[in-house]
Amino acid sequence: MAILHGNWIPQHQGGYLFIWGETWRPQTSLVEAGKKEGILSHPLAMGQGELVSFLRSHKLDLEASAPASKGKGKGATRWIRHAIASPTGIVTDKPSYPIYSPKVSEEIKDLYLYPWAVEGLCLNATEAIKFLQALPLSSFKAADAYVGGEMRFWAQVCRWSLDLLARGKFLPGVYRGTDGSAIACWQPLLDSAVDRERLEKFAQQMPAACRTYQDDSQLYDCPFLDLPTAPDKLLLAFLSSTINVQVRAWANSTPPTTATPTREWLQALSRISDNLLQATGEAVGRLETALQNWTAAVQDYIVVSPSQGLGQNLYRTCFAIHPPASGENTWKLDYFLQAADDSEFLISASRIWNHTTAELIHQGRRINHPQETFLKGLGLAARLFAPIEPSLRERRPQSCLLTPLQAYEFIKSAAWRLKDSGLGAILPPSLASHEGWANRLGLKIQAQTPSTKKNERLGLQSLLNFKWELSIGGQTLSKAEFDRLVAQNTPLVEINGEWVELRAQDVRAAQTFFASRKEQMELSLEDALRLSTGDTQTIEKLPVVSFEASGTLEELLSNLTNNRSIEPIIPASFKGTLRPYQERGVGWLSFLEQWGLGACLADDMGLGKSVEFIAFMLNLQEQEALEAPVLLIAPTSVLGNWEREVKKFGPTIKTLVHHGDKRAKGKALAKAAKDKNLVITSYPLVFRDAKDLQSITWQGVVLDEAQNIKNPDAKQSKAVRELQTNFRIALTGTPVENRLSELWSIMDFLNPGYLGQRQFFQRRFGIPIEKYGDGESLKTLRSLVQPFILRRLKTDKEIIQDLPEKQEMTVFCPLAVEQASLYQKIVEESLAEIESADGIKRKGMILALITKLKQICNHPVLFNEKSEKEKSGIGSQQSGKLQRLDEMLEELVAEGDRALIFTQFAEWGKLLKPHLEKQLEQEVLFLYGSTAKKQREEMIDRFQNDPEAPKIFILSLKAGGVGLNLTRATHVFHFDRWWNPAVENQATDRVFRIGQTRNVQVHKFVCTGTLEEKIHDLIESKKALAEQVVGAGENWLTELDTDQLRNLLLLDRSSVIDDEEK
Repeated sequence: MAILHGNWIPQHQGGYLFIWGETWRPQTSLVEAGKKEGILSHPLAMGQGELVSFLRSHKLDLEASAPASKGKGKGATRWIRHAIASPTGIVTDKPSYPIYSPKVSEEIKDLYLYPWAVEGLCLNATEAIKFLQALPLSSFKAADAYVGGEMRFWAQVCRWSLDLLARGKFLPGVYRGTDGSAIACWQPLLDSAVDRERLEKFAQQMPAACRTYQDDSQLYDCPFLDLPTAPDKLLLAFLSSTINVQVRAWANSTPPTTATPTREWLQALSRISDNLLQATGEAVGRLETALQNWTAAVQDYIVVSPSQGLGQNLYRTCFAIHPPASGENTWKLDYFLQAADDSEFLISASRIWNHTTAELIHQGRRINHPQETFLKGLGLAARLFAPIEPSLRERRPQSCLLTPLQAYEFIKSAAWRLKDSGLGAILPPSLASHEGWANRLGLKIQAQTPSTKKNERLGLQSLLNFKWELSIGGQTLSKAEFDRLVAQNTPLVEINGEWVELRAQDVRAAQTFFASRKEQMELSLEDALRLSTGDTQTIEKLPVVSFEASGTLEELLSNLTNNRSIEPIIPASFKGTLRPYQERGVGWLSFLEQWGLGACLADDMGLGKSVEFIAFMLNLQEQEALEAPVLLIAPTSVLGNWEREVKKFGPTIKTLVHHGDKRAKGKALAKAAKDKNLVITSYPLVFRDAKDLQSITWQGVVLDEAQNIKNPDAKQSKAVRELQTNFRIALTGTPVENRLSELWSIMDFLNPGYLGQRQFFQRRFGIPIEKYGDGESLKTLRSLVQPFILRRLKTDKEIIQDLPEKQEMTVFCPLAVEQASLYQKIVEESLAEIESADGIKRKGMILALITKLKQICNHPVLFNEKSEKEKSGIGSQQSGKLQRLDEMLEELVAEGDRALIFTQFAEWGKLLKPHLEKQLEQEVLFLYGSTAKKQREEMIDRFQNDPEAPKIFILSLKAGGVGLNLTRATHVFHFDRWWNPAVENQATDRVFRIGQTRNVQVHKFVCTGTLEEKIHDLIESKKALAEQVVGAGENWLTELDTDQLRNLLLLDRSSVIDDEEK
């Protein structure tokens, strides 16, 4: 995938956005393009056709057919050549190449900024605004990650310019060109403290790539580097140009024409282009003087020309409001001069009036023209807040008096207007925060959990014991005290020496609460959790100004928001060794279960979620808390894995696998499950056998691969939700927090109703986050779900040290019905023929049979005689292995991991590649024996070095087993088995070798009930002998007699995927 870059190039009149594309290219194809006008062409830059095609593929089509030109023109989109400084690896006696930008963050030594010539599109200000607005800034999709950092930055600044327009922060003006000509313009007005702060933050956060263009488009005869203008000036140039063209577009009308400079100026302001004034110098001079007088109060906040910065307004008029003295009700507003960079630096009005010179020195700082600055601010303030105006009739205004209502108006609205206009305002601390709740009239709540019996579980809807009190300004109020405050009939009241706001809506809510609701008020554990996370701030329409949890409730809320404080658990009956992070996971699951809360264990693939759940079950068993069976629902493809894992790590757990055409139903199922600890079934059967499963009282329902219920309208999702149970657990390896619909579905299963109805969730979180990139909504959502999701990544430092460098695991997959029928048929037919053969012929027939059966275990399409057209559409439902591969690859791709898939059969690789590309919606690489040497080298180079390379690489075992270095992958899949450990290990070593810095997971696929499982078990049980006996591959099988061969090849029908589950 390519990266789209953009640089704003300022000019004296306006400016333009230069966009160019960068794409990764193999090292072998990087050749120095030769010097054109002195600077080398950037070898990774897209050509015109590439860039235009790329933009169209992302629905960013532009008219890019204009001929190449050095001029920028007016209004035209141009294809031009420009010099850009890029990070470049420079090593003595070696060719120098620019570093592909996604790799710059990696640890690469000897990096320098070096000028390269790139070609790209030049967009004028109008086109640039439309283009920047079309970029997907808030998308979570990997496909939208093509926007470069500097392009994202300019898109955000473009949004700021739209905000300035919406708030009317612009003024008309005129400035002189370099040739002395007069130019009419619309100027940004940054008089608000908010906008000044934004300017400062944007300047600080401007990516260095925004300033790597070279000021002159002329490409020098020798490499020459010059960083352009400072960040704040570059920002102001962008704002000046974009605001100017947008206001012109709105004002595009023709005012009456009269031969006066003012009329000509108005016409020039309303034209899209041709903004020059033709009037004489004297007439234009008078116009300039008039404009300067008109904008005198905001001269330091406007950008007159694109090349000019903001004025340095170091001091501003400031207004400080003081509450009345005891027993009085008149407020006082004092006037000061305040330093713009230090809000505590104040000069009183009396000091200003007593100092009559043009320069005042105060606390070591020099203030020029203090009285003029002070008066200018007072005049502006009087227009914004009328009560100031009468004081200006005095000879030396220093303050004014305000009634309580005027003081309230100043605090609630005028102070903000003053600040927005570049003035200062100081409020009493207790009234300064408009967002805080502490000083509002509201409820003070103290809560704790009720006493419970042994093994009794609470839940989100469990009611708490609590005590409430009315409070304002930190002081508890009785009903009589509240009535006395209301009787004062003023919005500002004094409590404990501090003035606080008494809002009318809070008073009404409190009166209603006292009148009818106080005895009916209830507080659930869910309410307490929402209050502690900040999601809920009111009860009965009254603000909750203080919430205190005590006893076990305090411990619960503390542990929910800080998983690390939960004690790890190591069950004594666990057969194996838990890693430290797994012990914490068991403790976390047990903690939430004790409180009756749903838990989502979302650890990375390979970190052992199944082991943690088995240890959790053993802990329940040891605590004698396992009073009813637990239902585990998993994809059909992993039922065999679960059964084996439970037997291996928790043999004391009595297990029933509810699966297959001979499974118990109705009362027989209830009877069979009664004395079991764990019942394992599949998602299709939860719907098919819904009535039977819903008739059983489950102690817990656990979902493996919980993303299977991501569609809440699916039949199996509805059936899962209708199961009655005490606790719920979801296991998933996908990052659910990045998929909001999936997150809601899983959370609604775990803790029904916690995130609200689906439509509400979509309005409250889905649309704001996914469509508009609302950071506050995302923050609130994360605080809500974080207590119920535990996700550890392989890349976490404390996890890495717990993991072995290489994890090998066997993935047991059932056969699909078509596979099983074909497998059994071939075994029966072939054994009859083998029995009548002998010698070399018999050995050959056995080896041929083994190959056929392994192909059937992969997919029946490999054995069936079908046309290429039919083969191109293989289905996952026909192969248990392919089903499981699809599930695992979807998970690891979502995590950003890369994988190698080894197969013995090149024909299978050819079928697997298009299937996975369709399934994963991304390119998949395939290397086999017939791949040309050059193509092979390019594929390997791309997989290893291209940051945006395909994440999946299929290799035939013979072609990819030796001589390759593919350490970029962290997963290795052996889709079919060679039964020669040396060959398989050699293939695995393509990833696990020198240069590998991460942990590697090796997944060996085995079909249950077939020769694959039996040979696997044989090797595992005689591992020491296996290296010798099986080391030669499959030849040892040819020495078995017919009965031994029959036992080895015979199909176990219980391992077949139930046909009815499809």
